[in-house]
This record gives sequence, C-alpha cells and structure tokens, in this order.
Amino acid sequence: MDDNIPFIFLEIVLALSIITLNLLVCATVYLHKELRTETNFLIVSLAAADIGVGALAIPFSIVLSMEYILCFYTCIFITCFPLVTTQFSILLLLLIAINAHLKIRLPNSFMVYLTGRRLILAVLICFILSCLIGFSPMMGWNQLQQYVSTNKSQVASERSILAFERSIVIYPPYYRPRDLSQAYFSHKEFTNSSNIKGDHLGCCSLTAVFTPEYLVYFVFLGCTLLPLLLMLTIYGDIFRVVRGHLKSSKKREVHMAWTLLLLVGIFCLCWIPLNAINSLRLLCRSCTLPVSLIRLAVLFSHTNSFANPLVYAMRRKDFGAALRSVTMRLVRCCSSPKVVSRNHKVHPQDG
Repeated sequence: MDDNIPFIFLEIVLALSIITLNLLVCATVYLHKELRTETNFLIVSLAAADIGVGALAIPFSIVLSMEYILCFYTCIFITCFPLVTTQFSILLLLLIAINAHLKIRLPNSFMVYLTGRRLILAVLICFILSCLIGFSPMMGWNQLQQYVSTNKSQVASERSILAFERSIVIYPPYYRPRDLSQAYFSHKEFTNSSNIKGDHLGCCSLTAVFTPEYLVYFVFLGCTLLPLLLMLTIYGDIFRVVRGHLKSSKKREVHMAWTLLLLVGIFCLCWIPLNAINSLRLLCRSCTLPVSLIRLAVLFSHTNSFANPLVYAMRRKDFGAALRSVTMRLVRCCSSPKVVSRNHKVHPQDG
C-alpha cells in the first residue's frame, strides 16, 4: 500500500489538472462566438473525452492499482471504461483529420457537405463505436474462468481467516466448546452463511480480466494503430495538396494541419509505452515487469489528456488569447469578493 501512495497522489493531481484545463477549453469556445467553428467543435468534443478521463478513467485506474477483491462484472466494467474514453479520443482525432482533409480538398463545397447536424451525428457515431469497442469484453471476450479459478484459493483463505476471527469474538471468554467438532461446526456454519454466494469474486486488475490477445491484436493493432496510420495518410495527402500554394488561406490551413498532426504525434508518444508493455506480455508470458514501470506507463498515457488543450492553445494564437482571457476572468471573479471586503469602509450612515 505504501508504494502505491505516490502513484495515487500523482493520479489525483493529474485528474484535477485535466478536468480544470479541459473545462476552460469548453468555456472558452462557449464564451467566444468567433471560435465556434467546425474544427473547434471537434476540439471541444475531444476536451469532453479528456474530462471523462480525468473524472472517471483515472479514479478507476486508482481502484485497479489497489487490486481489491471485487466481483468479476464490477471489475470488468472498471477496466473497460478507460478503453471507451481512449477509443473515443482516437476516433475524434480521425474525424478531425477528415474534417481538415475536406477543407483542403473541397474548399468550395465544404460547408454543403459538412453541416452542423452531420458533424454532431458523426461525433455521436464515434461515441457509439467507442462504447461497442470498449465494452466488447463484457460480451464474452474476457478471462472469467481464469479470474475465478486463479483467485479462488486466495478468496477462500481470506474468508476462512475472517470467519475464524469472528467466531473467536463470538465466544465469550468463559465459554469453551465441548469438543473440537463443535468449534469446527460453528466455524464452518459461519463461513457458509457469509458471502458464500460470491462465485465471481477475485483480485481485480487489468491483466486479470483482459487477455493479452485482446489488448494487442484488437485494441492496439486494430483499434489504435490502424486509425493512426489512416490519420498519417490523410495528413500526408493534405501536405501534398497544399505544397507550392502561397495563399494566406492555404498557409492557415497548413498551420492548422500541423497543429492537428502534433496532437496525433503526442497521442502516439503517450500511449506507446503502455501498448509496448502489453505486447511484451503477449510475446513473453513468463516475463515479469516491475510494477513501478507499469504505473509510470499508465501515468504517461493519462498525460495525453492534459497535453491536448495545451498544444492547441500554444499553436493557435487566437484560441490561446481567448483561453487566457477566460482564465483571467475566472480569477478576477474568484478574487473580487475578497478585494471588495478589504476596501469597504463602514461609515456612520451605513448603520
């Protein structure tokens, strides 16, 4: 437990930072009408996915690090939800790339093809697909039998110890069973009557419910690497189309494409360590990795949700200026009551 405290502390700090920064992004787009564009709507959707990481995925990650004895279906829901938020971010990045590609390829008919309703529908489709992909282990691709069998002896021993301790407390100091069979019968009866229905209990962790094949072949190669390669192809075509154009409008689109490509690159860097660990587990099942290394990879993956709004604010001067103005406005609103109370002087006519 003591070696887990630094990880929990860093996760809590990171979660609060992610929620605060991404809420500022949403508030900035809401308060500044000039920022309400199609691309920024997708950026706000990405910020909403990052808020889900800070509000739910990181707390679930903390629970997984504690390795509590939980019901299998509770454990698999906790482990599946971070996959939903991650997949939603990937699909939104792909949708942002397609949006930028349409702007370059079809500049005249872009507004006809991409209306507000179609954009909202596309985001909803991405969310539904993310739920189907993320919660797919709950439909059968899991390690239920191994989860129960591996932890059955551990759970049984913990129950026996707990039941025996309680049976000792139940007996008064002056009471003594007539023989050992009576004591054994009382202990057995108590064990059978307490939580014996928990046939699906086990030590909850990521590797306990997910198979390595699912994490590598389906999540990493199929649902992560394939969309990322598609994004790189789209951005490569964007840079090929705009090569040689010196118009200011094209320069703006190229600058935006580089910003979005940077988001994709940061996503890859943040998630490569954790996916590399999962791949190593599949290739070398007998290998044991340090727990500190795994926790560091998890922290690094969650850092992506904190880096997204920072990159967009630094690369977009108008967005960054609006974000700073909203931040300063919130700071003034929070500090103004204290300033008024300090400067206010009570005069006789004030009563």
